Amino acid sequence: MKVGVNLASKKASSMEIKKINRNAIYKLLYNRHDPLSMQEIAFTLNMSLPTVIQNIKELQEKDLIKEVGLFESTGGRKAKAFACNHAARYAVGLDITRHHVGIVVIDLSGKVIRNERRLYPFVNSKDYFAGVGTLVKNFVEECEIEDSKILGVGIALPVILSIDNRTVSYATVINFKGGSVKDFAEFIPYPCILSNDANAGGLAEMWVDGNLENVVYLSLNNSVGGSVIINNKIYVGNNNRSGEFGHMTIIPDGRTCYCGQKGCVDAYCSAKLLSDSTNGNIAEFFRLLKAGCEPQKSIWKEYLHHLVIAINNLRMLYDCNVILGGYVGAYLDDHIDHIRELVAKRNTFEVDGSYVHACKYKLEATAVGAALQHVENFINSI
Repeated sequence: MKVGVNLASKKASSMEIKKINRNAIYKLLYNRHDPLSMQEIAFTLNMSLPTVIQNIKELQEKDLIKEVGLFESTGGRKAKAFACNHAARYAVGLDITRHHVGIVVIDLSGKVIRNERRLYPFVNSKDYFAGVGTLVKNFVEECEIEDSKILGVGIALPVILSIDNRTVSYATVINFKGGSVKDFAEFIPYPCILSNDANAGGLAEMWVDGNLENVVYLSLNNSVGGSVIINNKIYVGNNNRSGEFGHMTIIPDGRTCYCGQKGCVDAYCSAKLLSDSTNGNIAEFFRLLKAGCEPQKSIWKEYLHHLVIAINNLRMLYDCNVILGGYVGAYLDDHIDHIRELVAKRNTFEVDGSYVHACKYKLEATAVGAALQHVENFINSI
């Protein structure tokens, strides 16, 4: 039997192959710190030189890659050097908290171009969302970035989201249960994406490290959360509630948590337990702690006792690296060795705590992670 050729299908297949090749070339340059020649790209990706030349031309026309000079001659004509143009697009990230709004603009590499944190208490009202929209528009204008270069706005919230990440299914830190991405999008003139704040922080750590595979991220903000990263992907669970470490019980019938239960990690490891001693200033807490002041020393000793229990539980559960992030994590470089000693004493199987790390993003990690969702989607779409 003679089989007919579906020309439309054949054309679609050809276009798909072309897109795959273009994406592979772009990602190769994106992940490189040093430029490459066309010949090196062809060799690395096992592509024909004409295919590379055509795709390089298209990527240059889109301003996604740039020529950055010439390589030294090896006997013939000097080869052109190409690199990713990280300034081709930008993304905005918002960290929405009970009392503040953190905002960042990042380029395609995840580099923070500008950041700001404003006192702006959350209120579930149109006036609030309109104010956030004005904040975003003014912030982009101050960065002097063309609207056409803004990929979108990632909005991180201390809530549990629906499976499609468009509506809020659970919220106690802020009064936004049943809220939707539409509440923000009505006043923000760019595509909007919602994310859980701790998942956003975990995504930022994945991005800046580049070598992570399996990691637990413990977010030590004014509310405690976290994310589970398996094979470089955030595991969200069956109900989008994975990583709610703040509500693990570590002291049965202990202190009352804001969720109403007793003995939760959040009641013992929230950043507020530290900053409440310095009028809400976490930087001042660690300054006084370094100076050996009381009551900061006593507060820190008790805080570490409970934090170490939580860390050890995470290690027993997931058997992978644990990254400490959030407001507290940003100040832990000077304390990480001591924390490792304490977790090693509690660990059943290991004699050191080298699996514990302080976060690498010290500034607005949550907002950065929210913005990176747009960057990741853009990179995958090329």
